[in-house]
Amino acid sequence: MRRRSLITGSAAAALAPRLARAEPEPVDVLLVMAVDVSRSIDEDEAKLQREGYRNAVSDPRVVEVIRRGMIGAIGIAYVEWAGFEYQRLVLPWTRIGRQSDADAWASALAEAPRASLSWTSISGGIDFSRRVMAEAPFEATRRVIDVSGDGVNNSGRPAESARDDAVAEGIVINGLPIINDRPTFGRMPSLPLDQYFQQHVIGGDGAFMIVAEDFEAFGTAVRRKLIREIA
Repeated sequence: MRRRSLITGSAAAALAPRLARAEPEPVDVLLVMAVDVSRSIDEDEAKLQREGYRNAVSDPRVVEVIRRGMIGAIGIAYVEWAGFEYQRLVLPWTRIGRQSDADAWASALAEAPRASLSWTSISGGIDFSRRVMAEAPFEATRRVIDVSGDGVNNSGRPAESARDDAVAEGIVINGLPIINDRPTFGRMPSLPLDQYFQQHVIGGDGAFMIVAEDFEAFGTAVRRKLIREIA
């Protein structure tokens, strides 16, 4: 009798990991939105930036593009970053497959607290987004980090080093540079921001960027970019 119990227990122990290891839900693309909240972005601009993402994700045109995908759903995580010491996951991974999902996500982002801190570490934002990507509960053949910001990397390791590490893992980095008329911390960058993003930030197969001429134009740029990334 004892021998029989031992065999039964061994079989149960062997089955347990398989039972606990649920298959991840499929989506068409995993998308981390990595958003600049450094000190160069004031309160009004931060609101415009958030509204841009809220309106873009919940736009019926974007939802329709999502629904036309092979799976008909995408996974989104929303990250904010500033200097190399500050990154946070504002909204965890969420599966968007219908209008109600998109509307609920937009409402959650509206209620999330905001912060604005000094310095701009694009590399820190990318490195943190890679870790978020690694913990995604969904499975997709395409993985994208969408970096938006209004300044060049001035904190932490070089942006291109973080980009290259992400690309080596099969992640595509797209960019949404915001062409602001204010120089970062009173200093003009050595390179126009769109050229900086082109050379130092975006990377991977099919990587692209869409320039927002200012914060007022940000929402339109986000919507165009989302449609292109999803489609």
